[in-house]
Amino acid sequence: MNPWVQDAQLHRGSPGTFFAMDLALYILTGTVSGFLAGLLGIGGGLVIVPALVYTLPHAGYGPAVLVQTAIGSSLAVIVFTALSSIRAHHRAGYVEWGVVRDMAPGVCVGALAGAALAGALPGHALRVIYLLFLLGAATQMLLDLRPHGGAAPPGRVAYMSAGFVIGAFSSLVGIGGGTLSAPFLLWCRRTIHAAVATSAAIGLPIAVSGGVGFILAGWGRPELPPASTGFVAWPAVAVVGATSVLLAPLGARLSHRVRQKPLKRVFASLLLVLAARIAWELLASA
Repeated sequence: MNPWVQDAQLHRGSPGTFFAMDLALYILTGTVSGFLAGLLGIGGGLVIVPALVYTLPHAGYGPAVLVQTAIGSSLAVIVFTALSSIRAHHRAGYVEWGVVRDMAPGVCVGALAGAALAGALPGHALRVIYLLFLLGAATQMLLDLRPHGGAAPPGRVAYMSAGFVIGAFSSLVGIGGGTLSAPFLLWCRRTIHAAVATSAAIGLPIAVSGGVGFILAGWGRPELPPASTGFVAWPAVAVVGATSVLLAPLGARLSHRVRQKPLKRVFASLLLVLAARIAWELLASA
């Protein structure tokens, strides 16, 4: 078991108290996730979810609600980062709003469904799902896998159906969906710039609907500290969101001066180390 989960019992006398260490941990999480999102063009959820799994226990979140709160809070943070990212991409003229319109209904319904499923699953099962997701994301980065173009651009029903799948899985693991939607849009014969920009825009309805879904899924759970609304921890969201939005532009500016492939391979290696730790914890708790 994560030792901080056991440590969280020490805070039961004053649940939800915003300790100085909590503040420092949330600032560090937002700094790293925002900087890497800007530098490598990855979704902050890849960093935020595992970081919160190891920081939220210190604020009083026990194992029964820990993973769900980390995921729900990650989606709430992505609302802020997505708005910042969309603004930049829209100014550059790369967002294909027609595609966003076609995918948004499926994305919203899928994100709500993913949140409902996450709320019903035990934390152990969610860790297994997240472990598989980390392995897939790391493999994609290491091998630089990209889909070949499809036979023809899909119609509105196909976009909506793809949106449902992307929204459901993204909400289930707490990401903005870029890991799935960008490759899908490349397969739909969009340029890399249009795929990345449109994917960022799709991330907003995923984050909003998924965040609402996690609030509803955790509503009234007695294990949650008062600083939460459902499975969303507002102190973490406020601090991580603010620092990530501030640091993302710095990472984006630096990204134009460094080679992306070596950095992505280093980050992918770190994801594999994290996946190995999660696997070890799962085996130890079996």
